[in-house]
Amino acid sequence: MTRAPANLLAVRSLLLEHLNTEPTRVRDDDLEPAEVGIVGDSAHDGGYHCGADRVRRVGSEIRDYSVVESTRDRNGLTTAASALDVGWFSVRSGGRTHDLRSFSVWCISQCAAGTADTRDIREIIYSPDGKTVRRWDRLGRRSTGDSSHRWHTHFSFFRDATKAGRDQTPLFRRYLTTIGLLKAPNSGENVMNSAQEKKLDEALALLRGMPKAVIEGDFVPAARPPHANADYEKNPLWRLGYGIQTGVEGTRAVLAALAALRVELAQESGRSAEQIVAGVLAGLSPEAIAAAIPVDLAGRVVDELSRRIQA
Repeated sequence: MTRAPANLLAVRSLLLEHLNTEPTRVRDDDLEPAEVGIVGDSAHDGGYHCGADRVRRVGSEIRDYSVVESTRDRNGLTTAASALDVGWFSVRSGGRTHDLRSFSVWCISQCAAGTADTRDIREIIYSPDGKTVRRWDRLGRRSTGDSSHRWHTHFSFFRDATKAGRDQTPLFRRYLTTIGLLKAPNSGENVMNSAQEKKLDEALALLRGMPKAVIEGDFVPAARPPHANADYEKNPLWRLGYGIQTGVEGTRAVLAALAALRVELAQESGRSAEQIVAGVLAGLSPEAIAAAIPVDLAGRVVDELSRRIQA
């Protein structure tokens, strides 16, 4: 039986929490629970609202567009639905009215811009004016949808993202923050903008490659590498990437670049430097960590570890 996955249920809960402004009664302008759907009803004949048990087949062969047009969908097919419908709402915030149509257009703009938090969205079917139905399709296969999308917006997520349980709330949190229904990052809410998310993603991708690239030795080039760009010395992210990709700088130099990077990431992501460093160290072998510790510091580290073990 097709089921609603936890990551899309989390998006549903987030939207209802902030857009169902009077949850104790039904209002036309509220986003009501019945207007936010994941699993398709009996009228759905395949598509992303259906799991493996309900996708279109000819005999035993799957012929459903939500599976066959993308490797991400073929590899991610499970019993989970991988779509979300959002119905009509209209709210006042920040001195302006925000509704389903402006929400849909905003989401499309983020997809078109390629923000990190839209990478798992396959398509959005929507109406910008309540009359014309349009479709943004990452794969470029389709451009429209049926008339029901004049009063609701459909989001399809690549099935591998649903299978992996990846968090899909960041895009919708950004929208709610943008219109003023959630606190901005500088007022205590841990929400990143798209540029910060991209930077954090790039850094974490480099850090994930670190255990394989870390080498013994402490050679640090006296001058900037000849093919490094002008920001080499002042850009810890670029310097870390160079060290990992080439292996020239060795363990100590790579971790030195990380020391500068971790502060920058902590400031941008709202996470503490300790949290970021703990995650990095968890991916390094004891040998790699030992190689990065200067000889004159090693004895003090041993003493401190012995003290903690005995405590």
